[in-house]
Amino acid sequence: MGIHIRNGHLIDPANQVDKKVDLFIEHGKVAAIGKAPAGFKAEQLIDASDRLVIPGIIDLQARLREPGLEYKATIKSETRAAAASGITTLCLPPDTNPIIDTPAVIELIHRRNEAAACAEIVTLGALTKGLAGDEISEMYELKRAGCVGVSNARAPIANTLVIRRAMEYAANFGLTIFLNAEDHSLSHKGCAHEGAISTRLGLPSIPEAAETMAVARLLMLVEQTGVRAHFCQLSTAKAVQMIHRAQYDGLAVTADVTAHHLYLTEMDIGYFDSNCHVMPPLRSQRDKAGLRQGLVEGTLNAICSDHQPHELDAKLAPFCESEAGISGLDTLLPLALRLADELDLKRSDVIARLTQYPAQILGLKTGQLAVGRQADICIFDPQQHWTVNHDNLVSQGKNSPFLGWEMKGRVSHTLLAGQVVFQR
Repeated sequence: MGIHIRNGHLIDPANQVDKKVDLFIEHGKVAAIGKAPAGFKAEQLIDASDRLVIPGIIDLQARLREPGLEYKATIKSETRAAAASGITTLCLPPDTNPIIDTPAVIELIHRRNEAAACAEIVTLGALTKGLAGDEISEMYELKRAGCVGVSNARAPIANTLVIRRAMEYAANFGLTIFLNAEDHSLSHKGCAHEGAISTRLGLPSIPEAAETMAVARLLMLVEQTGVRAHFCQLSTAKAVQMIHRAQYDGLAVTADVTAHHLYLTEMDIGYFDSNCHVMPPLRSQRDKAGLRQGLVEGTLNAICSDHQPHELDAKLAPFCESEAGISGLDTLLPLALRLADELDLKRSDVIARLTQYPAQILGLKTGQLAVGRQADICIFDPQQHWTVNHDNLVSQGKNSPFLGWEMKGRVSHTLLAGQVVFQR
């Protein structure tokens, strides 16, 4: 289908485009920018007046709950929510049930996603078999089956030698290793940041050192093995400083941060608000400031949702017994856009952390809208205000700490490979 996107303001950070220009889509790809190609016939016209046109958003961390926990959410429900939020690619961690440690599970996920056809799903393979931390997985077979990297998710690997061997193996096959930095012996059954708030509320705590010590150990191994590493969902200012130094020293390391860690702190727990029970925990005001500074400086390369939808009962237990995680797809774009107003960041820099840089981290050819590239596109009104509530969260999970917040920026159209998968 030929599609003409008219009068939109195109922001494509990868190609340094930031201007009002028309876009022409044909055969699922960008056919031309500015002027229609010879013989082009538009079968659909999208008026993008007063709207921004950007590459489809790429979310580096989203749990869709299928396979294994379909009572919480499904691939169909969550890719639909992704499309409504301008997200065209979702990166799925390996801690599904069954775990993504065989090509058969990857094929199962892709087949179920083909039926939904609302967003692309890329998978991370398990770093160790069954995520048990004892034996390295068959990484080469996982790569051949389509995995874009390997990870042990939040499952611990106590034996440092296993981590080293896994890094060497991943480096040998050119795989990026995705690391959740946590010293599990220090975070032992904690559920809140170690500080005055957790002490006052009597909550088991997780010290800053649980993250920083793990980052230090992993950086030493990255340097020794030469593996390409990505640090997921950093939460402390000191960890950002360590990553900044490693990048300065030339290590092939990148890092991301969740949208909620850029806005919320331990103070938002209030009187045991279980929607603020996340892992890693919400940290101090100083840590939030450090994360924001890391974003401005470029140390933090991407913003992700760390989407974890839950059923209502999962958040009704006492704080520490409730299940960790928030539903983050619906609020990822407006929260990111808000940073351009609150920080010394250009709008294109924020969009790059949702599109260009996540694509580079995953080794994808998407995240940009050059002629000939796949037409994954998000069109949104940056001035439209809306209030987050249960009714307008498209995700099956309604567990958001941003309920009641007023957001600015709403998606009107999402295109996946040149097909309109969402239209408001």
